[in-house]
Amino acid sequence: MKDFLPRTHFEDEHVMFRDMVRGFVEKEVTPNVERWHEQGAPDREIFKKAGELGLIGMSTPEEYGGGGESDFRYNQVLTEELAKSDCGSIIVSLSTLNDLVAPYLARFASEDLKNKYLAGMNAGDLVGCLAMTEPGAGSDLAGMRTFARKDGDDWILTGSKTFISNGMLSDFALVAAITDPSKGRAGVSMFVVDTNLEGFSKTGPLKKVGLKAQDTAELHFNNVRVPGGNILGEEGAAFGYLRTNLAHERLTLAVGSVACSARAWTLAYNYAKERETFGRRLIDHQVHGHYLADMATRITALQAFTDTAVKAYNEGQLDETGASMVKFWTTEEQQDITTRCLQMFGGYGFMLEYPIAYHYLDVKVQTIYGGTNEIMKEIISRRIAKSDAS
Repeated sequence: MKDFLPRTHFEDEHVMFRDMVRGFVEKEVTPNVERWHEQGAPDREIFKKAGELGLIGMSTPEEYGGGGESDFRYNQVLTEELAKSDCGSIIVSLSTLNDLVAPYLARFASEDLKNKYLAGMNAGDLVGCLAMTEPGAGSDLAGMRTFARKDGDDWILTGSKTFISNGMLSDFALVAAITDPSKGRAGVSMFVVDTNLEGFSKTGPLKKVGLKAQDTAELHFNNVRVPGGNILGEEGAAFGYLRTNLAHERLTLAVGSVACSARAWTLAYNYAKERETFGRRLIDHQVHGHYLADMATRITALQAFTDTAVKAYNEGQLDETGASMVKFWTTEEQQDITTRCLQMFGGYGFMLEYPIAYHYLDVKVQTIYGGTNEIMKEIISRRIAKSDAS
């Protein structure tokens, strides 16, 4: 989809980066999408190839193999170009590393942990995942039941996590666990856990409605002995750490939603120019022309809102409420836009050989993960209730 309004927040270095990412997507991603959908996961080699090009850990320090650029626009460019592959799964796979795992390691891990896990992940040699959600808790992290008890210098980890992106391919997981039940949220800690430790097992890939090429898994900890040095940051600080990345995570989802909405529009637009009904191209029928006009306008507004949020985030001004707003609105709009785009394909839109079908299957989860949109609206409404309307 063309930019109907100029996007002025990118600079020359972002344009060059976009050209490089576009080449990576065209060569390494798009030709493999159909096979990845069939096998239920991307090839592990894609992480190594991404690491070699500097597409992992872009915002982490250079001494650990990162890009050293604390600039979310690089993450935005990567997601926007990946969306053109018509594979939401690969967006999630790489975003899990860049936007979920890397920030915690970069901010809170010890030097030893950074040198092993962050550097290994940035190089594409290690695949990481973030293990927070539990079978009985969902979005309610306060309801977690995974425990870690001290045993000498080590910790003994028990419990389960579910809906874990990159779960099956992962070499290590960042795991939140209760270390002191008497302290409530102040008794939750985070650990870096090797997936090859005794007692660590995986179930998956889970069978999902969409994201067919994303290896989502359940992780199980049966008295897993974790070295004491593998605690991330300070004991009992995990809830505070989690809050530091919420805006980043939700902004990431918003960027993906707008990028995939724009891609769905492009697919519908191209089809409407080629498909003829009643002797006329679809795009020449007023109803379809108006649908395309309506969606282009909405996507342009969504893009402007998201670009503003990216700028605010880079300046340290995007708070939890603003991030919840942009995540909520963009993901809700993506559902409607994607459905309308599929409708323009008629019966062909229901066939998996048409990429629009995968966009349709992938879109629902956008309103669920990263905190459901009901949670987003609750966060927004609470801020409104506390604020001075004037």
